Amino acid sequence: MGETYCSDFQSAVSHFLLRHQSVLDILNKCQENSARVNGAVVKAVTSCGCIEIHARKPEIPPEVDLEGLRQILSSHVEGQLCDNCKEVLTQEIGRNLFYLTALCNVFDISLQDVLKIETEKLETLGKFNLD
Repeated sequence: MGETYCSDFQSAVSHFLLRHQSVLDILNKCQENSARVNGAVVKAVTSCGCIEIHARKPEIPPEVDLEGLRQILSSHVEGQLCDNCKEVLTQEIGRNLFYLTALCNVFDISLQDVLKIETEKLETLGKFNLD
C-alpha cells in the first residue's frame, strides 16, 4: 500500500507541477517551504500558545549508554498542537514534500526508493545512525 501511495503521489506531482519546472525554481520552493514549516511551528508557540519550547543544553553523564540517551534527550516541546496549528503544519509539510518529490522527478529518482534506502539504513545502523 505504501509503494502505491508514493508512486501515485510522485505521478501526481509530475502531472500537476506546471509553474516551477526549472530545477532552480524547485530548489527555491523547497527552501521557501522549509521556512514555512519552521514558521508554522514558531506561530504555534508565539501566536497560538498551544505548545511551548523549553530548550537547554542537556547534561549527559559520561557513563550513559545509547539507550540512556533516549531518557535524557528530548524534543523540548511541551503541550500538543491544537487542531488549527496541526492543520497548518500538516499543510506546510505537505507542500514541502510536494517540492522534494518534484526534485526527485527532475533527477528521475523514485521517492519510494529513497524511502526504502533510508529505512534500510535505519534498520541496519539502528542506534548507530547518529546524525
